[in-house]
Amino acid sequence: MTTLQTTILENINSPQDVKKTSLDEMKILAQEIRQGILNRVDKVGGHLGPDLGIVEATIALHYVFNSPVDKFIFDVSHQCYPHKMLTGRKQGFLDPLNHPEISGYSNQNESEHDHFMIGHTSTSITLATGVAKARDLKGENYNVVALIGDGSLSGGEAFEGFNNASVLDSNFIVIVNDNEMSIAENQGGLYKNLKELRESNGTCANNWFKAFGFDYIYVEQGNDIESLIKAFSDVKDSTRPVVVHIHTLKGKGFDKAVQNKEWGHWSMPGILSENSSYGDVPECYETITKDYILNKVKKDNTVMAINAATPGVFWWDSEFRDKLGKNYTDVGIAEQHAVGYASGLARNGAKPIFAVMTSFIQRAYDQLSQDLALNNSPATILVYWGGISSADCTHLGLFDIPLICNIPNIVYLAPTCKEEYLKMLDWSVEQNEHPVAIRVPSGDYIVSGVEDTTDYSILNKYKLTEKGSKVAILGLGDFFELGKSVKEELKSKLGIKASLINPKFISGVDEELLNSLKADHDIVITLENGTLDGGFGEKISRFFGNSDIKVLNYGAFKEFNDRVPMGKLNERYHLTKELIAQDIEKLL
Repeated sequence: MTTLQTTILENINSPQDVKKTSLDEMKILAQEIRQGILNRVDKVGGHLGPDLGIVEATIALHYVFNSPVDKFIFDVSHQCYPHKMLTGRKQGFLDPLNHPEISGYSNQNESEHDHFMIGHTSTSITLATGVAKARDLKGENYNVVALIGDGSLSGGEAFEGFNNASVLDSNFIVIVNDNEMSIAENQGGLYKNLKELRESNGTCANNWFKAFGFDYIYVEQGNDIESLIKAFSDVKDSTRPVVVHIHTLKGKGFDKAVQNKEWGHWSMPGILSENSSYGDVPECYETITKDYILNKVKKDNTVMAINAATPGVFWWDSEFRDKLGKNYTDVGIAEQHAVGYASGLARNGAKPIFAVMTSFIQRAYDQLSQDLALNNSPATILVYWGGISSADCTHLGLFDIPLICNIPNIVYLAPTCKEEYLKMLDWSVEQNEHPVAIRVPSGDYIVSGVEDTTDYSILNKYKLTEKGSKVAILGLGDFFELGKSVKEELKSKLGIKASLINPKFISGVDEELLNSLKADHDIVITLENGTLDGGFGEKISRFFGNSDIKVLNYGAFKEFNDRVPMGKLNERYHLTKELIAQDIEKLL
């Protein structure tokens, strides 16, 4: 592995160095920044298309403004890679040995030029409004610049931020990076106005930003450094809120990402490979979900698939979306609306299926509680990517179990295999008694080959898979496989024939089965792929609290981990069969 060689970028160690470059040097610098982005993403993965498109704007921003005195507030990571390279962190993109040192997200612990740790979108205007208001209260004088992509404008927090920022009556600059895309195609009425603005060169009578009370500048050539420098110079030190709407090319500089903007939004490592593409994937939970929905819609026109601007997470590609037609809605980056929308559909006789990433469902807690659960609307929510991982701290999948399973009326299910998942999914779609969430397994794809005959309308009935004594193991969802290995370890090392239980229901307790364990068990252990505080295991501990049975809960601690290797996490949390067996041996 070698360090990528550059000519201009090698001399850029801070924004002050950018100010010393000529226009011609800036054009070379833009090319080298793009090489750095491609180099990093090819090695470790990350956001690609949006960062490639914002390169010139980032150079112009640092040329015109004075960071960190002037504050740049970024919306997630989609636009911060070039900024990082110009603020002393280029080796995280040029040198493979330094890739792990730099996160893929805005991070104030890395640099004085970052002001927030941000991983969820639609937040920059709101955060920047607070920064600007604090500046005004303290009588300080500098520019506050919020950067936001057009796709992020669909999030409710962006609307709320615009509404509040418009009455600041002081310096507040919003850069709207319009590349005509969210992750997939932009959806909704707002984007008709953006199209009008682009086609009229920013002069049409309808102007969403002016309606909020902002001054407005349009830059058609959003990848032309000279045009951007002029626009940013015009708004620098403005005494009123102003929007600079720039039209950029998503994926600029990398043909594959330009030709297929959805594919190029975010990439796993290997982006530069000749064969890198989504292509065909083997059967997995994502593919069987797609097949189920397509087949269900053919039989029942009231089935509705919903997602919030992340279709690629579930492999909901353009072909799948086109086949669904009117039975598909991408609500944009609006998880709150998605949950409320699903509740409305369900209350009026439709059968909504909302697929969402675990770290994004937490954005819709109030809607889960009020719009959905309080009204007992029988919608189906599929929660993906839940579990302990080595992810960036902004996208941890740890918190969905405590969040969802403690809301009344919601039935939260944890399948262990394909057969259970499909049975749960079909039961959920067809029943009309409860809102149901299903935690789609994030571990290995397990096919048991055994038909699931469970009647899920009988709530909170666990499955006693193997009857033993002394120790009972409750392996929840994709940690059921860990439970199997612990059972074998206990038999091999300690001679204990443990009971193995598949709970299936995260949100309830099987009192009958748990009471039966008191007769011949001394220890109960719970295994859950998420945070322990407020989780499934605590329900079991509380149940046995006034008995002689001791309960050991295994899962994640309440903490924000940032790209910690799974081996370290498993050791820290004792999530190996050997460590769990040692704990049990000590307790016995």
